[in-house]
Amino acid sequence: MDGALPAWFEIGSLIVLTAILIADLLIIFKRPHVPSMREASLWVGFYALLAVLFGVAILAIGDAEHAGQFYAGWLTEYSLSIDNLFVFVIIMSRFAVPKKYQQEVLMVGIIMALVLRAIFIVLGAALIENFSWIFYIFGGFLLYTAWHQAFRSHEDEEETESKLIAFLRKRISMSPEYDGAKIRTVHNGKKMFTPMIVVFITIAITDVIFAFDSIPAIFGITTSPFLVFAANVFALMGLRQLYFLLGGLLDKLEYLKYGIAFILGFIGVKLVLHAMHVNELPFVNGGEPIAWAPEISTVTSLLVIVSAMAVATIASVIKMRRVEAAENKVTTGSK
Repeated sequence: MDGALPAWFEIGSLIVLTAILIADLLIIFKRPHVPSMREASLWVGFYALLAVLFGVAILAIGDAEHAGQFYAGWLTEYSLSIDNLFVFVIIMSRFAVPKKYQQEVLMVGIIMALVLRAIFIVLGAALIENFSWIFYIFGGFLLYTAWHQAFRSHEDEEETESKLIAFLRKRISMSPEYDGAKIRTVHNGKKMFTPMIVVFITIAITDVIFAFDSIPAIFGITTSPFLVFAANVFALMGLRQLYFLLGGLLDKLEYLKYGIAFILGFIGVKLVLHAMHVNELPFVNGGEPIAWAPEISTVTSLLVIVSAMAVATIASVIKMRRVEAAENKVTTGSK
């Protein structure tokens, strides 16, 4: 953080965030249930408020630049996490996971995501510290990811998931039914895995894939490992409640993927420009920094991210209402 925040704040924040996640996990395992819309809304709002207050604390203890970086990073990771939810929906549907155990599955998936992202954050920070040219690679990867995000279809995702699930089923002996949230059970006198083990493996693989997208994206906003990790924690905190809150709306937000693709593309361009600005590659401009390459400010990044998600969400809602109106008109006409 370059001295922007004191060590006690960073360490204390990580302890508090870990305690909240542990408490959340204990509540789920003690009382597995399907949350009501009101309960899910309250939890999502609570975690969003915590993130806002955390940014205010950074502003008060540190400075506006790092507070802005946290907000931009949090919103970017949150948007990517919403996209992650769609894959979770496919997985839950494919394995017919009982609704009352879906919270446990989601929480385990979130914990795995945090561990994997923490590993990638440490590796990414080390690479950035020693190799400034890594920004070229991060930027190029995000531009490719943005293109893939914009032009992939839900059918492509479902086909990929189906192949993965079929591969796992062939290699793991499983019971035909779930035994609560257990991954091992006894069926016909034989000890074997339940379908829950494949659910967890599939989610873990999905988490790895999304970590590859999200970590370069947030390092394009801030190079502080603490802010990167904090933004990821807050983005994942209310994810399971958001899963139940959005429910069937996820696949109806048609333009959401374009908003996410735009954000990834924008950050990719920002990373390439930054790499040019601090260039050390001998075969690029003689190893000298490229002076004309602009540095995109944190405020600009924050405005672009918020605007992209707002436009994508509003456009999706408008399209959804038009489709529903047309369907109602057809139904009414047929009567």
